[in-house]
Amino acid sequence: MSHRPLVPFLVGVFIAACSVTAADPRDTGANSGGNVTGGAFGSGGAPNAGGNSSTGGSSSAGGRGGAGVSSGGATGTGGGVGGSASGGARTDGAAGSGGAAGTIGSGGLSGGARTDAAAGSGGAGGGTSSGGANGGARADAAAGSGGVAGATGSGGTSSPVDAVAMAKAMGFGTNIGNTFDNTTSWETGWGEPLVTQAFINGIASRGIKTVRVPVAWDTYAAGGVIDASKLNRVKEVVGWIDAAGMYSIVNIHWDGGWIFNENKANAYRLTEDVKTKFANYWKQIATGFASVGHRLVLEGLNEEAQFYVNGNASGTPDIAALNQLNQLFVTTVRAQGGYNATRGLLIAGFATDITKTCVDAFAVPTDPAGAGKLFLSIHYYDPYTFTLMEDPASWGSPASTWGTDAEKKALQDAFSKLGTFSTNKKIPVILGEFAVTTGQKVVRQSASRVSWMEGVAKAAMSRGMVPVLWDTGTDIKRTDGSFTNELQTVMNDLK
Repeated sequence: MSHRPLVPFLVGVFIAACSVTAADPRDTGANSGGNVTGGAFGSGGAPNAGGNSSTGGSSSAGGRGGAGVSSGGATGTGGGVGGSASGGARTDGAAGSGGAAGTIGSGGLSGGARTDAAAGSGGAGGGTSSGGANGGARADAAAGSGGVAGATGSGGTSSPVDAVAMAKAMGFGTNIGNTFDNTTSWETGWGEPLVTQAFINGIASRGIKTVRVPVAWDTYAAGGVIDASKLNRVKEVVGWIDAAGMYSIVNIHWDGGWIFNENKANAYRLTEDVKTKFANYWKQIATGFASVGHRLVLEGLNEEAQFYVNGNASGTPDIAALNQLNQLFVTTVRAQGGYNATRGLLIAGFATDITKTCVDAFAVPTDPAGAGKLFLSIHYYDPYTFTLMEDPASWGSPASTWGTDAEKKALQDAFSKLGTFSTNKKIPVILGEFAVTTGQKVVRQSASRVSWMEGVAKAAMSRGMVPVLWDTGTDIKRTDGSFTNELQTVMNDLK
């Protein structure tokens, strides 16, 4: 969603409508795990940085011989249990999300093995035979796939990202909407509670595999510098997501519409000042997340890829401008080091719209990391009359039900088009948003909501796409992560 303040709240789902045109609202790293001598990425990887074996290492820790509790921090913060054998094994999560993950049998042998996931996922990932031995390989994948992530002899790197395989593993996801994308007073400004680890663990326990974290960075930047406290808060939540074994997506969300110069004289044009600002922010964001493993996907922008030839929003889409911005995103993030060199990156479709994106002129960026590490961002809110519309317009009226043969065919046709495009361009799709309001003025029928959500999710997943629900507390309770009966029905039917 692209949020604008002071828009009437649509019960429990949206604080504002999708980005639309006036005519039709439907137009909407290497050595990251420590080398043979020990030492985690960015935290003292030099051979002697962790101190010698007689001292147990300093708090900067992780080097050869830095095995004592003080060598990496207390249990759960860098050394503890996982760092007590063979010198410098390191974990970077809380006791329950990494401390035990680096035990002798699952990553602590031969110096500097590192895990950054929950004990149940990173531990297996850094096992002696699959990542922990002889070189301190790092695992960031879930149990059962961590062995691949840090094979023996990999020299401390995770396995290359395979976007197609990753899309399958990312399963069904949800957004933490109307929260860090708030443009008035940050996390609670639109009525949402503070995000807690209990909420994150709750959705993980109920089958969510991916969490998208939309962020309004520009609102809280000063002079082009992102507020460090805001970045650290998002990083904390991403850490909880990772510790729970889920994938996360962090983006630049709608933030006053600065990316397409919304409401300015040069609206709908990609200008040089925007490109400079965009690259500047991505340098900061990518650097801030450089040490976060491959379960984090960075997303260039939300629905703001709305560039039109001559700035005419009712005219021809400027796909060339979008291609430039997507390329700038990829090139900029890759240059920031750490896991950014090879992590999955999510590039924007045109206004995240299927029809406007699936054109020959759309180009997949040249990736310095090589092929197979990029995803395409698309959102789906069709038919708008059912999913979001509250007030009648000249072209249509709100609908309380969905599910006629014609409506189901339209959904399948749209995803078939997108699937063919995805295959031809060799880039898997993350359906970063889809949702249907419960309705305020026009209440949506429960059975129709279930049918639509399930239809979208199945259409996506059957084509190797990742469906990520847009939720602001409507279908997923922000306290414990429990689902409404409607969403639980969908999740049960997807099993």
